[in-house]
Amino acid sequence: MHKFVKGAAIAFFSLAIVACSSKPDEEELLAGKESPEDLYSQARTSMELGNFSKATKTLEALDSKYPFGPYKTQVQLDLIYAYYKQDDTANAIANIDRFLKLNPTHPDADYVIYMRGLVNMQADSYMLHEMLNIDRTDRDPQNAKDAFKDFARLIKTYPNSKYAPDAQKRMQFLKNRLASYSIRVAEYYMKMDAWAAAAVRAQTVLETYPDTPFVERALEIMADAYGELGQKELKQHALSVMKANFPNNEMLKN
Repeated sequence: MHKFVKGAAIAFFSLAIVACSSKPDEEELLAGKESPEDLYSQARTSMELGNFSKATKTLEALDSKYPFGPYKTQVQLDLIYAYYKQDDTANAIANIDRFLKLNPTHPDADYVIYMRGLVNMQADSYMLHEMLNIDRTDRDPQNAKDAFKDFARLIKTYPNSKYAPDAQKRMQFLKNRLASYSIRVAEYYMKMDAWAAAAVRAQTVLETYPDTPFVERALEIMADAYGELGQKELKQHALSVMKANFPNNEMLKN
């Protein structure tokens, strides 16, 4: 595994050097005499070749040099995608919000909202952790929450959008992620003997994420926490809910 990580790091560093050396000088692009058609053609070629760094520089130059040109809207849409492909969350979100503010009724507004969800979802993931199968569901879930809101906004505003079905699937994935995080927090409170806080966090899973695989664990935590707090009625209620939904749970055999 050590060799893999080292090799991956070297490969990434090498790619970064190549990418940096291949970036066009934005000042030269701005000072050049290329028409908006020529610049946009260059940007599209770069994107088709997967060189999103070069495409971004060209699109940024085009946006600066011809802010009211014939390609202004498409340039903004392409910039959003190019930033997304480079994991540039800040610029992607800034351009998305600018686009929606200036073009609230644009035919591609549903796509832009969908992209906002993808950008936030991407920001929540850690590629290296996924490659090495490292579980980091305990990390700050703010981006996951934002992504969930973005996809929910898309489905509410554009229920017939072609992006809605995929957004729905991603929302379920994000609910699982957020429920898992809440369970991690509740288990941490248990280790700290903060039983009331653990019970409240587990209750959140039941109320907010009832259609996730973490409900059973939440009920276990609630039963343990209420038992530690001497809340017999609340513990029995948690156990009765568990019996109705998870009759084979080990806690019911005691």
